[in-house]
Amino acid sequence: MAVKVYAVYYSMYGHVAKLADEIKKGASSVEGVEAKIWQVPETLPEEVLGKMGAPPKLDAPVITPQELAEADGILFGFPTRFGMMAAQMKAFFDATGGLWREQSLAGKPAGIFFSTGTQGGGQETTALTTVTQLTHHGMVFVPVGYTFGAKLFDMEKVQGGSPYGAGTFAADGSRWPSEMELEHAFHQGQYFAGIAKKLKGSS
Repeated sequence: MAVKVYAVYYSMYGHVAKLADEIKKGASSVEGVEAKIWQVPETLPEEVLGKMGAPPKLDAPVITPQELAEADGILFGFPTRFGMMAAQMKAFFDATGGLWREQSLAGKPAGIFFSTGTQGGGQETTALTTVTQLTHHGMVFVPVGYTFGAKLFDMEKVQGGSPYGAGTFAADGSRWPSEMELEHAFHQGQYFAGIAKKLKGSS
């Protein structure tokens, strides 16, 4: 039976969605892994999104909390708001109380990827404040570490991402994920899927 890896994201302007695409490609490159992209429900009215200049949502299916339990491993992606996950993703986590009560996600591997506006905008604090959500569910946090190699040490270019997970800098919204950031996301998906496969195989 295939190992199911879900990339579950929220993306207002599309930056996190681009990373999610590469996460899925990387996970799908691992033999025996079935990767799927989902987005969490939007909480803002269309009128407000329009005033904020948000483009239409992509056609990824909207996930319900109960569907998380079907996955063998989950990578959560979201933009940062003041050093923490966006409210839309937090609202989704807040709706997982039933899963928490049954500990339906306990023991499942989880990873994170993210987008921030600036270099000091939360590439680490967003990850750290997300771990509390995973911990209460008993999930196993799988950081990508420095498995991506020397590219994480490149100081010649502005680049997002950290040992916690793949990331990008959106600036004022005009900057899109660089080639290196997309490679990092692909690598994270591939690395995470390998871990999820090992864990399922040993259970």
